[in-house]
Amino acid sequence: MNSQVTSEPYRFRDSSQQNSRSPRFGASWRAILLGTALIIPNMYWILDSAGQGYPTTISLYFNVIFCVFAITGANLVLVRIAPRIALQQGELLTIYVMLAIASSLAGHDVLRVLIPMIPYAFWYATPENDWADLFHRYIPDWMAVKDRTFLTEYYRGETTFYEWETVQGWLPTTVAWGCFLCAMVFLMVCINSLVRKQWTEHEKLSYPIIQLPLELTGGGRKNLLTSKLMWLGFGIAGAIDILNGLHHLYPTVPSLGGRLYDLRPFFTQKPWSAVGWTPVAVFPFAVGMAFFIPLDLSFSCWFFYLFWKVERVFGDALGVRGMPNFLFTDEQSFGAYLGLFVIAIVATRKHLAQVGRKLFRNDRRVDDSDEPMSYRATTLGLIASLVFIVGFCKAGGMSIWVVLVFFGIYYAISTAVTRMRAELGSPVHDLHFIGPDEMMPRIFGTRLLGPHNLTIMAYLFFFNRAYRGHPMPHILEGFKLAERTGISNRRLLIAMCIAIVIGTFASFWAFYHISYIEGARDWFAGRPFNRLQSWLTSPRVPDVPAIVAMCIGFIITGFLMIMRMRLFWWPFHPAGFAISSSWSMNVFWFSILVSSVIKWIILRHGGVSAHRKLIPFFLGLILGEFIIGGIWSLIGITTNQPMYRFLF
Repeated sequence: MNSQVTSEPYRFRDSSQQNSRSPRFGASWRAILLGTALIIPNMYWILDSAGQGYPTTISLYFNVIFCVFAITGANLVLVRIAPRIALQQGELLTIYVMLAIASSLAGHDVLRVLIPMIPYAFWYATPENDWADLFHRYIPDWMAVKDRTFLTEYYRGETTFYEWETVQGWLPTTVAWGCFLCAMVFLMVCINSLVRKQWTEHEKLSYPIIQLPLELTGGGRKNLLTSKLMWLGFGIAGAIDILNGLHHLYPTVPSLGGRLYDLRPFFTQKPWSAVGWTPVAVFPFAVGMAFFIPLDLSFSCWFFYLFWKVERVFGDALGVRGMPNFLFTDEQSFGAYLGLFVIAIVATRKHLAQVGRKLFRNDRRVDDSDEPMSYRATTLGLIASLVFIVGFCKAGGMSIWVVLVFFGIYYAISTAVTRMRAELGSPVHDLHFIGPDEMMPRIFGTRLLGPHNLTIMAYLFFFNRAYRGHPMPHILEGFKLAERTGISNRRLLIAMCIAIVIGTFASFWAFYHISYIEGARDWFAGRPFNRLQSWLTSPRVPDVPAIVAMCIGFIITGFLMIMRMRLFWWPFHPAGFAISSSWSMNVFWFSILVSSVIKWIILRHGGVSAHRKLIPFFLGLILGEFIIGGIWSLIGITTNQPMYRFLF
């Protein structure tokens, strides 16, 4: 498959036309105020959606699209009856960016993991697990809630959070962790500010993920909501979700997909049984999202997914089936993400050199007037955030060198995810259970790190469990939306900072509020402490095979990139190799395969013009499933009953 044909699968509206219609303002105070008001119920929606769907487990959040869809629909009415007070596209997109960033913080792989962890190690400490003697003494008082009597009502529920003694008990840890998370995300804002011009204006990366919000909020006759093709796709996806939702409530109603069909029962004989869990499903929204990514990436996603399955079968045939994870796929993916980071830095090196000249020589030829912050202010913000992070972790008991290596790896992976989203629009990028908190003990061994470092690293598990709902790509995509529609970057920066702060502390509130009513849920809080117990009771030496696998993943990524640059027909994309072994790819690989075949047929027989004409239809597939699925989710929250989930 020719990657050159699909490197830019679509074009946005001409930005000059957008800028001529609206002043470079966009992020008005009323938009910021409306976005702030919507953040709080959205945080509640996400954190109360247990069993109702998990919006932040894919690149595009259905709760955010649902809100923007509702506001845009109401705004179209205002355009007709009171055009002077109607929201402009830049204002609608400001709301979208604020909700997306805040949702990332509340989501399935950030605060939903952290908040249950704060009291977990003390509530679940028993004589059998010996946590009290193993690591309780390494946890500062401000980092965790330790009073079991105080925690009784939190875990039991059927009471209220709104008593001063209760609020006071949670306040120190909430403020400490909340400020830490805000500093972490603001550092991401600074990194994005440094690379924004190169990736957005010079390289003109395609940013496929923002296609739907950009087209949905567009004004005039070309608004997506006026497209018949869009409504056709919307109707198909929506009808499927309505039918599946009714089937969930009334099993006698037939269903149409909406579930994962495992192929494993068809492979019962050795060595084919080693294929493992291989689910097959076609989700309309996933088909729609995959339509906007380059063909070489979509092909690489499902090709490498099947490639890993073949390797499992081959390994079983060779008799190595007894080794746990003998392919070390997680470690190879980790190395692949580091390879993507290096590729991103190499592509940005000239721009970073210009930034350096502006910082150290005040080179007037380097213009930073349109940046969210000047390069000097950005660098100061980056340094201040890093100093706060180092100070926080140092106060918790981590060694400075461990902190620097840990967050160096974390932000390298974050940058790789952001670049991959900006260039390719990958629908998933989870990298489960293989962040720096897992790899550093494998690289250095647990004895070198010591119990203090290992204990604090256990608490840092909350933003390394998976990288699905990562806030950093949404920040850069916000700056891209500003560039396309004439929003002031500096006003948008204010909106982002407000979203970071409000989203963080509103998430804490929502979780506490729900927990004191229903009883706290532990979610994934037990994993890091069970892992810590294992490390402290059975110290580990450096894991040489894991290190070798990481290096192999790094080398393969570099090789795939070199081949892609030298051979225009090369069909394998390094990002596809990196994300193909993730847990989420199990769920979406077949939808991506179906989408890539459809797209290949369209391009082969209809050309680029047919591809562009069909864009509204595939946007409709996404929108239809998001809106109807969002309605089922809200019904479930309102009735406190599990409803049909189109996502996981």
